Amino acid sequence: MPLFTLILVALIQGVTEFLPVSSSGHLILLPSLTGLDDQGQVIDVAAHVGTLVAVIIYFWADVKLALIGTLRLLRGKIDTKGAFLALCLLVGTIPVILFGLILKVTGLADAMRGITVIGWTMLIFGIVLYWADQKGAETHDAEDWTVKHALIMGLWQCLALIPGTSRSGITITGARQLGYKRSDAARLAMLMSIPTIIASAALLSLDVIGTPDVMGDIAIVAILSCIAALLALSLMMKLLQSVSYTPYVIYRVVLGLILLGVAYT
Repeated sequence: MPLFTLILVALIQGVTEFLPVSSSGHLILLPSLTGLDDQGQVIDVAAHVGTLVAVIIYFWADVKLALIGTLRLLRGKIDTKGAFLALCLLVGTIPVILFGLILKVTGLADAMRGITVIGWTMLIFGIVLYWADQKGAETHDAEDWTVKHALIMGLWQCLALIPGTSRSGITITGARQLGYKRSDAARLAMLMSIPTIIASAALLSLDVIGTPDVMGDIAIVAILSCIAALLALSLMMKLLQSVSYTPYVIYRVVLGLILLGVAYT
């Protein structure tokens, strides 16, 4: 695959994965709007691995706590902060895994990969994010997370399997609707992305086994997407200290209207 395409895919995935603007939607649009060859699932997996490494690095303190807690959880103990965090992440991930398997088995996942669907989801869920962000209280911190709230956010996250919705965006929407502060909503959404990305990459990997001749391309995409994701994630978390999600909403609405205009003309 041309180096330019690899760089473009890596940057798009890295920048958009954790911003509430839908990385999958942008990757689907890339070949449709530019005429470039579809990057394929091998490159998609590599890009996801890169962003996974980025979020683990950025939230390493929380990740380490959850990993240690997972060991206790496996022994049936929920007596530490880490074990409880691991339990919440597990509960929040189960719905999207089950829903994702249903979409894959039924073929609906491929049927929704179109400009019209992405245009509507960009527009609708952008407006929903704005509503939740403006109307949601700021009464909860990330430390207030409960199993019930993890399940609710996990159900919201299922909607992200519709291209253009945005996994981070819809999970943040759910957290803001529950009353979590902006930065804490983003923090929880990012932590929930870790097991979700792992599950997604594992599922995609089943379709790309037996293609070892693209290791160079995989390495380039993974490294560049990791760097881009770290920069985008750092910038967003800093901006959330003083800025709402409105700039992302405006971007989503404008892009959604453009895509719908293209789709219906």
